[in-house]
Amino acid sequence: MTPFPFYRRRLLHTLALLAAPALLPATVRAHGDSHAGGMREVVREQKPWGIAAAPAEATRTIQIRMDDKMRFTPAHLDLREGETVRLRIANRGKLLHELVIGTREELQAHAELMKKHPGMEHDEPYMAHVNAGKRGEITWTFNRPGDFEFACLIAGHFEAGMRGTIRVNPKS
Repeated sequence: MTPFPFYRRRLLHTLALLAAPALLPATVRAHGDSHAGGMREVVREQKPWGIAAAPAEATRTIQIRMDDKMRFTPAHLDLREGETVRLRIANRGKLLHELVIGTREELQAHAELMKKHPGMEHDEPYMAHVNAGKRGEITWTFNRPGDFEFACLIAGHFEAGMRGTIRVNPKS
Protein backbone atom coordinates (compact mmCIF):
# COMPACT_ATOMS: atom_id res chain seq x y z
CA MET A 1 0.00 0.00 0.00
CA THR A 2 1.38 3.44 -0.88
CA PRO A 3 1.81 5.94 1.97
CA PHE A 4 -0.88 8.36 0.79
CA PRO A 5 -3.47 6.48 -1.30
CA PHE A 6 -6.27 8.88 -0.37
CA TYR A 7 -4.30 11.97 -1.45
CA ARG A 8 -3.31 10.31 -4.72
CA ARG A 9 -6.92 9.34 -5.47
CA ARG A 10 -8.07 12.91 -4.67
CA LEU A 11 -5.40 14.38 -6.96
CA LEU A 12 -6.35 12.05 -9.81
CA HIS A 13 -10.01 12.86 -9.26
CA THR A 14 -9.29 16.61 -9.39
CA LEU A 15 -7.26 16.24 -12.58
CA ALA A 16 -10.06 14.23 -14.16
CA LEU A 17 -12.55 16.96 -13.24
CA LEU A 18 -10.41 19.58 -14.94
CA ALA A 19 -9.40 17.56 -17.98
CA ALA A 20 -12.51 15.67 -19.07
CA PRO A 21 -15.77 16.70 -17.39
CA ALA A 22 -17.88 15.05 -20.08
CA LEU A 23 -16.31 11.67 -19.35
CA LEU A 24 -16.89 11.65 -15.58
CA PRO A 25 -19.07 9.00 -13.96
CA ALA A 26 -22.43 10.00 -12.51
CA THR A 27 -22.18 12.04 -9.33
CA VAL A 28 -24.51 12.46 -6.39
CA ARG A 29 -24.70 15.10 -3.65
CA ALA A 30 -23.97 14.09 -0.07
CA HIS A 31 -23.52 15.98 3.15
CA GLY A 32 -22.28 15.84 6.68
CA ASP A 33 -19.63 17.45 8.82
CA SER A 34 -16.64 16.54 6.68
CA HIS A 35 -13.11 17.88 6.65
CA ALA A 36 -14.05 19.51 3.36
CA GLY A 37 -17.25 20.77 5.01
CA GLY A 38 -20.89 20.88 4.02
CA MET A 39 -22.32 19.66 0.73
CA ARG A 40 -19.99 17.92 -1.70
CA GLU A 41 -20.07 16.13 -5.00
CA VAL A 42 -19.72 12.38 -4.65
CA VAL A 43 -18.36 10.27 -7.45
CA ARG A 44 -19.94 6.83 -7.72
CA GLU A 45 -16.89 4.59 -7.49
CA GLN A 46 -17.40 0.86 -6.97
CA LYS A 47 -15.76 -0.43 -3.80
CA PRO A 48 -15.66 -4.01 -2.49
CA TRP A 49 -18.40 -3.02 0.00
CA GLY A 50 -20.64 -1.13 -2.47
CA ILE A 51 -21.12 2.22 -4.15
CA ALA A 52 -22.27 5.73 -3.18
CA ALA A 53 -25.91 6.61 -3.75
CA ALA A 54 -28.12 9.69 -3.74
CA PRO A 55 -30.22 10.20 -0.58
CA ALA A 56 -33.42 9.85 -2.64
CA GLU A 57 -32.36 6.29 -3.58
CA ALA A 58 -32.38 5.07 0.03
CA THR A 59 -35.00 2.43 0.82
CA ARG A 60 -34.23 2.45 4.53
CA THR A 61 -32.73 4.83 7.09
CA ILE A 62 -30.60 3.49 9.93
CA GLN A 63 -29.81 5.71 12.92
CA ILE A 64 -26.32 5.21 14.35
CA ARG A 65 -25.13 6.90 17.53
CA MET A 66 -21.49 7.34 18.51
CA ASP A 67 -20.08 8.63 21.76
CA ASP A 68 -16.94 9.28 23.77
CA LYS A 69 -17.09 5.76 25.24
CA MET A 70 -15.72 4.85 21.77
CA ARG A 71 -18.80 2.87 20.77
CA PHE A 72 -21.34 2.80 17.95
CA THR A 73 -24.98 1.95 18.63
CA PRO A 74 -25.96 -0.26 16.93
CA ALA A 75 -22.60 -1.95 16.42
CA HIS A 76 -23.90 -4.46 13.85
CA LEU A 77 -25.92 -3.92 10.66
CA ASP A 78 -27.64 -6.76 8.83
CA LEU A 79 -28.43 -5.81 5.20
CA ARG A 80 -29.48 -7.40 1.93
CA GLU A 81 -27.38 -7.34 -1.24
CA GLY A 82 -28.58 -4.46 -3.42
CA GLU A 83 -30.05 -2.51 -0.51
CA THR A 84 -29.51 1.25 -0.47
CA VAL A 85 -29.47 2.67 3.05
CA ARG A 86 -29.12 6.12 4.52
CA LEU A 87 -26.91 5.99 7.61
CA ARG A 88 -27.82 8.92 9.86
CA ILE A 89 -24.99 9.31 12.31
CA ALA A 90 -25.34 11.30 15.54
CA ASN A 91 -22.29 12.21 17.59
CA ARG A 92 -23.44 12.26 21.22
CA GLY A 93 -19.95 12.90 22.52
CA LYS A 94 -17.77 15.94 23.10
CA LEU A 95 -15.04 14.80 20.66
CA LEU A 96 -14.91 14.67 16.87
CA HIS A 97 -15.73 11.16 15.63
CA GLU A 98 -16.13 9.62 12.21
CA LEU A 99 -17.76 6.63 10.61
CA VAL A 100 -15.82 4.99 7.78
CA ILE A 101 -17.10 1.91 5.91
CA GLY A 102 -14.67 -0.63 4.47
CA THR A 103 -13.06 -4.01 4.67
CA ARG A 104 -11.29 -5.00 7.88
CA GLU A 105 -7.90 -4.83 6.12
CA GLU A 106 -8.53 -1.41 4.60
CA LEU A 107 -9.79 0.06 7.87
CA GLN A 108 -6.80 -1.30 9.80
CA ALA A 109 -4.36 0.12 7.24
CA HIS A 110 -6.13 3.49 7.26
CA ALA A 111 -6.14 3.55 11.09
CA GLU A 112 -2.36 3.04 11.07
CA LEU A 113 -1.97 5.95 8.64
CA MET A 114 -4.14 8.14 10.86
CA LYS A 115 -1.85 7.41 13.84
CA LYS A 116 1.16 8.54 11.80
CA HIS A 117 -0.64 11.55 10.29
CA PRO A 118 -3.38 12.59 12.77
CA GLY A 119 -4.21 15.79 10.88
CA MET A 120 -4.65 13.98 7.56
CA GLU A 121 -7.69 15.22 5.68
CA HIS A 122 -9.78 12.87 3.59
CA ASP A 123 -13.25 13.08 2.17
CA GLU A 124 -14.81 10.02 0.55
CA PRO A 125 -18.50 9.13 0.17
CA TYR A 126 -18.13 6.17 2.54
CA MET A 127 -16.89 8.48 5.35
CA ALA A 128 -18.74 10.88 7.62
CA HIS A 129 -16.81 13.17 9.99
CA VAL A 130 -19.16 14.36 12.70
CA ASN A 131 -18.35 17.12 15.17
CA ALA A 132 -19.48 16.90 18.79
CA GLY A 133 -23.25 17.21 19.11
CA LYS A 134 -23.75 17.18 15.33
CA ARG A 135 -25.09 14.73 12.73
CA GLY A 136 -23.69 13.30 9.52
CA GLU A 137 -25.03 11.10 6.79
CA ILE A 138 -23.86 8.46 4.32
CA THR A 139 -26.09 7.01 1.61
CA TRP A 140 -24.68 3.77 0.28
CA THR A 141 -25.75 0.87 -1.92
CA PHE A 142 -24.42 -2.42 -0.58
CA ASN A 143 -24.32 -4.23 -3.92
CA ARG A 144 -21.83 -6.93 -2.92
CA PRO A 145 -22.54 -9.68 -0.37
CA GLY A 146 -20.04 -10.22 2.42
CA ASP A 147 -18.85 -9.15 5.82
CA PHE A 148 -17.64 -5.56 6.11
CA GLU A 149 -16.95 -3.13 8.91
CA PHE A 150 -17.30 0.48 9.96
CA ALA A 151 -15.04 2.34 12.35
CA CYS A 152 -13.84 5.65 13.68
CA LEU A 153 -10.28 6.00 12.40
CA ILE A 154 -9.30 9.06 14.42
CA ALA A 155 -6.03 8.22 16.16
CA GLY A 156 -6.72 6.11 19.24
CA HIS A 157 -10.45 5.65 18.62
CA PHE A 158 -10.09 2.54 16.43
CA GLU A 159 -7.67 1.00 18.92
CA ALA A 160 -10.16 1.71 21.73
CA GLY A 161 -12.72 -0.48 19.95
CA MET A 162 -14.76 2.12 18.09
CA ARG A 163 -15.90 -0.19 15.30
CA GLY A 164 -18.86 -2.17 14.09
CA THR A 165 -19.74 -4.89 11.60
CA ILE A 166 -21.91 -5.07 8.51
CA ARG A 167 -23.23 -8.32 7.09
CA VAL A 168 -24.58 -8.04 3.55
CA ASN A 169 -26.62 -11.16 2.86
CA PRO A 170 -26.78 -12.40 -0.75
CA LYS A 171 -29.98 -12.03 -2.73
CA SER A 172 -32.17 -15.08 -2.35
